Amino acid sequence: MNNIKYYNDSLAYDFEMFAEKPAKRTEKRDNIVVMPKANKRRKAATKAVSAPALLVMTAVIFLAGLCGNIALRLQINEVNSEINEVKAAIAELDSEKTELEVEMQRRISYANLELEATRLGMKKPEKEDVVYIRVNNKNTAKTADGKMMVSE
Repeated sequence: MNNIKYYNDSLAYDFEMFAEKPAKRTEKRDNIVVMPKANKRRKAATKAVSAPALLVMTAVIFLAGLCGNIALRLQINEVNSEINEVKAAIAELDSEKTELEVEMQRRISYANLELEATRLGMKKPEKEDVVYIRVNNKNTAKTADGKMMVSE
């Protein structure tokens, strides 16, 4: 690269920085709208609320907030008490359900079934109680309406 050309030339300096700056224009622009100044009557009408009135309004708002907070807490307490009552009823019903399940298991246990069956005169089948029926080679069955059914 040939940097000597730029070293000897004045391209590296911006002489406009050292020149006098032109005076700023003080002309009015067309796009700026000047608002008229408000008169004293308008200022009096829009004047802020007086201090005692502001204090009274603040106190009223504060008391309304406190009353609202108390009312909401009362409703929350009522709902919580209802929830606790329902939970207690659920716990009571769960214990009753468990009690009934235990009673049912006790009543239908195999030992109780066997005792009740023997009390009614039932007994376990023995070899001589079994009756075998011999049929021919084809399996046949007679239906309720008298037809003979043959399985293939």
